[in-house]
Amino acid sequence: MAIEKPGARPVNPRFSSGPCAKFPGYTLDLLRDAPLGRSHRAASGKARLKAAIEGTREILGIPEDYRIGIVPASDTGAVEMAMWSLLGARPVEMLAWESFGAGWVTDVVKQLKLDAQVKTAGYGEIVDLASVDTDKDVVFTWNGTTSGVRVPDGDWIKADRQGLTICDATSAAFAQDLPWDKLDVTTFSWQKVLGGEAAHGMLVLSPRAVERLESYTPPWPLPKIFRLTKGGKLIEGIFVGETINTPSMLAVEDYLAALDWARSVGGLKGLKARADANLAAVESFVAAHDWLGFLATGPAIRSNTSVCLTFTDARITDGAGFAKAVAKRLEAEGVALDIGAYRDAPPGLRIWCGGTVETADVAALMPWIDWAYQSEIAALTETA
Repeated sequence: MAIEKPGARPVNPRFSSGPCAKFPGYTLDLLRDAPLGRSHRAASGKARLKAAIEGTREILGIPEDYRIGIVPASDTGAVEMAMWSLLGARPVEMLAWESFGAGWVTDVVKQLKLDAQVKTAGYGEIVDLASVDTDKDVVFTWNGTTSGVRVPDGDWIKADRQGLTICDATSAAFAQDLPWDKLDVTTFSWQKVLGGEAAHGMLVLSPRAVERLESYTPPWPLPKIFRLTKGGKLIEGIFVGETINTPSMLAVEDYLAALDWARSVGGLKGLKARADANLAAVESFVAAHDWLGFLATGPAIRSNTSVCLTFTDARITDGAGFAKAVAKRLEAEGVALDIGAYRDAPPGLRIWCGGTVETADVAALMPWIDWAYQSEIAALTETA
């Protein structure tokens, strides 16, 4: 039985959770002034790299005494740089409730071979944050991109903590409030909330993190691209745009354009409002359809960027197959691209709702999910 298709379609069907949608009105012509074919150490290149750093500080409200650096290998490179450079001086507590957090656990326990305390929670849940000892070094993700679960606040982090907090904030920065006074190392990448190009990471260090770097030498060798100090002193050039390795000036120009757009929508406040409105559009639809639910177990920990959904219909016996079939139908119609659940996550859909996505497109997508679901249920009934 053919199910009637909705009349309206999303203008932009890109709901991928990374790389994420470009901001509305984006065009390659915005990059025409990129200093291509020039050294990134020339005055023009250094000026653009510094503008990227200072624009990040401005929009995110990062304190003036925090260092901000552009580093290799996206958010992954930034997190690895922090862990390999800083951990080992104190006991470590690792928090994980989705695949990327679990990856950091693997690196600390199996690669650095530290005797870390590991606290985990299943997909859709979060660890008991009140039980975390922030007198230890703590590594965690603020927003679980693959689970749709976010940290509700920083109240569990002590102001007078003895340890460092190392926070992977790649799906949270530019969409959620980050309490900078509670975060000693914060990392994210350009290709998430602002829809920038991949391969570059951002590393934000508090004065406490800098003090650790200058007073502690880890017992393992550090590759060149991880080295943040020389002769026991921070390499200050990294934090004014003198990158460790050669950056893409085209990607830098792309990020600068995204920062300009962020300013045009009201900075962090405007970006958060856009993401919240997108989440609200999904919440309204889920509330009206009992066959769909959120993977996150409660609103307080529900992400406003990587929104993960599950099918709750008892007639669905092959959850993974059903979810893939729904996503395939939506892609074939050109209304939603790349919204299948992450490969290690429970079966379902994952809709990126960060600020570069228009709320009208999210609202237009939801009836199409209904259509695809009803179509797949009808197909199941016909073959039963």
